[in-house]
Amino acid sequence: LLVDLLDLNTTSEVFKQHKLSQNDQLIGVQDVISCLTTIYSGLEEKHKDMVNVPLCVDMCLNWLLNVYDSGRTGKIRVQSLKIGLMSLSKGLLEEKYRYLFKEVAGPTEMCDQRQLGLLLHDAIQIPRQLGEVAAFGGSNIEPSVRSCFQQNHNKPEITVKQFIDWMRLEPQSMVWLPVLHRVAAAETAKHQAKCNICKECPIVGFRYRSLKHFNYDVCQSCFFSGRTAKGHKLHYPMVEYCIPTTSGEDVRDFTKVLKNKFRSKKYFAKHPRLGYLPVQTVLEGDNLET
Repeated sequence: LLVDLLDLNTTSEVFKQHKLSQNDQLIGVQDVISCLTTIYSGLEEKHKDMVNVPLCVDMCLNWLLNVYDSGRTGKIRVQSLKIGLMSLSKGLLEEKYRYLFKEVAGPTEMCDQRQLGLLLHDAIQIPRQLGEVAAFGGSNIEPSVRSCFQQNHNKPEITVKQFIDWMRLEPQSMVWLPVLHRVAAAETAKHQAKCNICKECPIVGFRYRSLKHFNYDVCQSCFFSGRTAKGHKLHYPMVEYCIPTTSGEDVRDFTKVLKNKFRSKKYFAKHPRLGYLPVQTVLEGDNLET
């Protein structure tokens, strides 16, 4: 779709240019095509060799309809269009959170439960369309909304800072977005380390460093296929790097390995670490209006 060439600022400007300010409004296919044509024509000027405007418009329209109009009514909500495109645009992760929040927040730049629910509902449609929604806590977004507001003492509204602080914990329903950013960053990353299993050096892609053994590194192929070496068990703690490590991170990991050297098997069994904030998916209370 080449949406990753599109920066958030430009996306936002195109929405203003096409007067897409009423988020609850439904827009038809022709208006979506008009908006996408502006976007891809702008991209073609910067990336002539990569962008075929009619093909990109067609592909992106098809993707948007698959995600937000699977019944093919020929209309999608303005907010769905914005959130779909902004989620895949180019930009720093926290900047993206800020833009997404701004889209659903009221004039006071605060967000209530309903507005957050609408944002999460539109965002979760992206993994849902890929058949991956179960891994992200299902399509019921009410537990995620509750998790965010509980963290902020159940106040009626949250600020952008409070939203970003919650997103930094990588809640289960939204963890796909930071993971997508890490995958994109890791694609070309080279780490000055050697995989202890297949001996690949340098490691390209994700690098996994043991927090139990000194100088034990695993490349993404060996890690994802569950291979181990040298008495290293799968339940031992590892840390994932999508870009080369800094000296500060090296020192921090060294300290953690030292601590873990003195910890027993029982400790690791009792303290399994999740890389995201789990969201309780049991249906409790009334569903939010989405």
